[in-house]
Amino acid sequence: MCYDVRFPELFRKLSAAGARVLVLPSAFTAPTGRAHWETLLRARAIENLCHVIAPAQSGFHPNGRETYGDSMIIDHWGRILARLPRGRGCVTAMIDLQRQAEVRKSFPVLEHRVL
Repeated sequence: MCYDVRFPELFRKLSAAGARVLVLPSAFTAPTGRAHWETLLRARAIENLCHVIAPAQSGFHPNGRETYGDSMIIDHWGRILARLPRGRGCVTAMIDLQRQAEVRKSFPVLEHRVL
């Protein structure tokens, strides 16, 4: 899924099919993670008015590869609700689906798009 975050069409189709929460597990490399990870996640949340849950591997692996980490939970407005930058752990956040539904109704961008 981590590479898929670069293709907004997939997430448009998921939200058009009724998705309200997107889960994007990742193993982003350190260079691309530093440059793109947060921006791409927040973009997918905002453009689809979806919550994003993004658990992410971090650290150095036996093959010499370094993964970026930065697990996040992002709300439908692009706000980061919880974050674990690196290492082991768990993040939790309250996801307000009622508020998300209200925003989707008052800001009908999902209805105005052309697929």
